[in-house]
Order: sequence, then C-alpha cells, then structure tokens
Amino acid sequence: MIDKMDGKQEGQRQVTYRSGVAARLAGLPVETLRVWERRYALSDTQRSPHGQRLYTAEQVRRLSLLKQLVDLGHPIGVLTDLPVERLEEMIAPDASRAADVSGPMRTLVVGDSLVRRIAASGRDGRAVQVQRHCARLDGVAAVADGQALDMLLIEASELNDDSVPQIAAARDLTRATAVVVLYRFCGSATIRALRELGCLVARVPAEIGELVLLCRSALAGQGLPAPEQAGDQILPRRFDDEMLATITAAGNRLSCECPRHLSDILMMVGSFERYSAQCASRNQEDARLHHELGLAAGRARMVLEAAMERLVLAEGLPLPGKAA
Repeated sequence: MIDKMDGKQEGQRQVTYRSGVAARLAGLPVETLRVWERRYALSDTQRSPHGQRLYTAEQVRRLSLLKQLVDLGHPIGVLTDLPVERLEEMIAPDASRAADVSGPMRTLVVGDSLVRRIAASGRDGRAVQVQRHCARLDGVAAVADGQALDMLLIEASELNDDSVPQIAAARDLTRATAVVVLYRFCGSATIRALRELGCLVARVPAEIGELVLLCRSALAGQGLPAPEQAGDQILPRRFDDEMLATITAAGNRLSCECPRHLSDILMMVGSFERYSAQCASRNQEDARLHHELGLAAGRARMVLEAAMERLVLAEGLPLPGKAA
C-alpha cells in the first residue's frame, strides 16, 4: 500500500511506501528487508500512525542498489554505511573502463594445459589473446617484456601460501590490469590472501566461455560474476507455503503420506534458501559462501518442486494456481 506523509513544509505531501511494497519495488523478499532493518538500521524511515515503516522513493532506490551489490557478492554489513553515490559507482564502473573489457584481452598465461585449451577452443577463446605464456610461475620473469597487459591468467592445480608472493611478483612484472587465478585445490586462507591482493580467484572452469566471462568480470572490477550470468538461473518458488498447505490437506485422505512429507521438505528448503540470503556476512568470502548456499538450496528446491508436481498429478490432488 502507498501512503502519503506530511513534508517538511506545511501542506507539502510526499508519496511513501510501506515495507511490503518497498521490498517488492527493490527486488527484495520482505523477510530480507526486515532482517536488514533489524540488524543494520538501514533507513531513517518515518512511521505510520500504526507504527509501520514508510519508505520514500529515494530510500527504495537505495534498497535496490544494496540488493544488486549483495547479489554481486558484496557483504551487506560493509555496504550499509555507504552513501547512495558510492553505491551507484560500485554498480556501474566508469564508461571508459567498461569499454576496455569488450574487446580482445592481451594476456600472459601461466599453465601449459590452459594455453592448449584456449588454442583448441576456436571462436570461444578468441577474446583471450595469448601474447606470452610459460609453464609455471617461476617462468614469468623470463617471458615478461615490460609491456603492459590486460590480463595475467594463472592456472595451478594446487595453491598454497607460498603461491601468494609469487603471484604478487608476477603481477608486478607483467603490469597486468587484472589477475585471474584458477585452481583445483586451494585452502580458504590462501584464497582470501589472493583476493586481498585484488586477484579474482576461482575453480578451473569447465568451459572456455566461462573463462572469458571470469576475465571480463575481473577487468571490470566486479569480482566473481553473479551465478545467473553463468547460466545458473534460480527460478522463483512455484509452491508457496499456502499452496503446500493446500496440497497437504488434500493429501490427508490418501494412505500415502508422501505429499505431506514432501511439503515439509519443500518448506524447510525454501526457508533455508531465504535465510541464506538474509544471513549476516563478516567479509566478502563469507558473503560469497552464503550466496552459494542459497543457490544450492534454490537448485534443490527446483528439483523438489518438479517432483511435487509429478506427485500431485499422479495422485489426482489439486494443483494450486493451475485451476484457471
């Protein structure tokens, strides 16, 4: 519902939005907005005569920016004290830098197998222009010629604390704008140390197209791309709690208790998915972990929802939302 509140000047009226509407306009679950307000006191909101929060259009805009940045992996606890202008800068890197990431990327590659994969990928790998390469980090000094590069791309099966100073030295030698480090096995402390150096660190991707996306994201200064950009789309809930309750009630006449059990599981998985989106994060790595947990729960929910639809149809139960 939209309310109107008195402005600062007598007779002036200003449109405001109650929390449910504000959350929807910002793209947030209302539960997430309530948790953020409780933990971080996000907005100096007005109150209705009944004590409900009322948000101005500018406050809704701020909530929308926060949602977008959290989706990109930024911890909400770090963002809450930043002004809107800074949030907007973080969402949209300057135009000149954005233009830089659209063309081929001049790259020094560390890792023979990665060089071979790029060469064999054809059109998909053309965005990564391999200008120089070496087998290991200790060979960078021999191939670096002082010319500035767009990308230092490193593939290492195992990374440890000893790798951090080597990668920092390689970055300085190549004068690379961005550094992408790919690994198969690596401790969390090493990953944090490399990210503190400004490196984008990720597991070795299965496809060259994913690698190109990682490199462009690093050049744009955006960190790891949102999973939806990589094709990992999580769809909205198909069965809300009311719909699941309807299925459970209709299933009570059956000797099979699977509808009730599956409804309980779906409620629990959906609740954990929402909880992961709301959970406070201590740092960027922690925020990324909670984001991945939420994605895992979302994927599980989608599989279970498909199973629920098959079960409902097989048992002849009403399928809420399908009556029309």
